[in-house]
Amino acid sequence: MSPKQLRGAETVDRLLDAALRVYADAGEQGITVSSLTRTGGASPGSLYHHFGSVDGLMQALLLRWLGRLLDELTAALERSRTPRSGIRAVVETYLRFIQEHPDASRLLHSSYADRLGMAHARQLRDAQEARLSPLTEWMRQHVDSGAIAPLPTPLIEALVLGPVIGLARGWLSGAHETDLEHAARVLPERIWRSLKP
Repeated sequence: MSPKQLRGAETVDRLLDAALRVYADAGEQGITVSSLTRTGGASPGSLYHHFGSVDGLMQALLLRWLGRLLDELTAALERSRTPRSGIRAVVETYLRFIQEHPDASRLLHSSYADRLGMAHARQLRDAQEARLSPLTEWMRQHVDSGAIAPLPTPLIEALVLGPVIGLARGWLSGAHETDLEHAARVLPERIWRSLKP
């Protein structure tokens, strides 16, 4: 990597880190060009050069953290020997992720992320295709073997991730004080029951 490319990559990282800090401190309304460039120590021109717009920066931030979450979920599934233990691994990994990265998780589970996701659903899915493929393949293999009920993939995803995402949103917003360790012990078995053939 040339020195210019290295400086560009460092600027991108600084702006992404700054965007998460600004979002954590001030919420969606705090995301402005001036707050992002001031916090990231970069010029407005750098922001526009690398991301095109504030929305482009926030979309890149969402992709960064969604990618990290998907990588952790995939690694957890790859270590699992059975579909049942895979479901447990997904639930435990997801809940651990939100505890370890609460600011990023609040962004991932925010209405802002929902709006961007709805507006750019295909683009976001295409950008994460390499990370989504192992999860989809894992489900397909277990459906084909008869270990998981023969349901459409979107329905399986909803049965597995729907309860976990709902719990995560409530915990992250402070709407309830769920004991996540207790949830990680109870929830996987309940989800597994919904998937058994």
